[in-house]
Amino acid sequence: MEKLITILGPTASGKTTFAAHLASRLDGEIISADSRQIYRGMDIGTGKDLIDYTVGNKHIPYHLIDIREAGDKYTLFNYQHDFHKVYKEILSRDKTPILCGGTGLYIESVLKGYHLPDVPENPELRKSLEPKSLEELAQVLSLYKTLHNTTDTDTKKRAIRAIEIADFQSKHSASKLDYPPIESVIIGIDIDRESRRQKISSRLKKRLDEGMIDEVKMLLDKNISPEDLIYYGLEYKFVTLHVIGELTYDEMFSQLEIAIHQFAKRQMTWFRGMKKRGFTIHWLDASLPMNEKIDKALGFIENY
Repeated sequence: MEKLITILGPTASGKTTFAAHLASRLDGEIISADSRQIYRGMDIGTGKDLIDYTVGNKHIPYHLIDIREAGDKYTLFNYQHDFHKVYKEILSRDKTPILCGGTGLYIESVLKGYHLPDVPENPELRKSLEPKSLEELAQVLSLYKTLHNTTDTDTKKRAIRAIEIADFQSKHSASKLDYPPIESVIIGIDIDRESRRQKISSRLKKRLDEGMIDEVKMLLDKNISPEDLIYYGLEYKFVTLHVIGELTYDEMFSQLEIAIHQFAKRQMTWFRGMKKRGFTIHWLDASLPMNEKIDKALGFIENY
């Protein structure tokens, strides 16, 4: 099969485990669509559970995980280039490519065939923005676009980069890259809100027990700045704030838990919006037994 299979769902839905089992049945390879799992050393905080890629005694090949050093800046432009390189390689081996992740922008940009230009840094613009407060930067950004994505204004560094991109786009026409749209059967893993909340909370406790704080300390010891880690959001933002003494452990846990729940809601909002943008998502109940989910998925794929 040459068509791409796409597996998406919110955090804690079990999409990676499902994708690995589907890949096992279809002799497939998985292409990650996770904007943070690309970084080496950011393992616990990103939920990089590589054991999920083992089904029985079979290792499922995965791609676009651990491809950059923590602290590097990785753009949508970079992702599309890396995706298409891997996608062609998988097809050349007569394997089935399965795109799996929760970063809706990555998924949609690949399927649509559009790209954001590789926006260069603008030192003069950055210098003019640096003295401004985060609130002032948000106001500047709002002049370019409606602020749907609150992560753009999480930190001054993010806000300045978002303004830099928006300014560049306002002066250069957005264009299609020579990457065509890709046909794909899209399968979503749907987990009910209460189950999702419980899984997020228990998983957060587990990751902290497994050493997520030590992981952040290790990254800081590698001379990655606190601001760079905060830039990555969620676990790295709040655990870093705890490590540098700005949040107590209880404050960190409480605020992080709320932020992950909010993030999962935003993911579902994005996925629901995909329907309005012309995509069909075949939803599977996360609580179904794995074999039943796989059989239903194979039915979607065969009828596509």
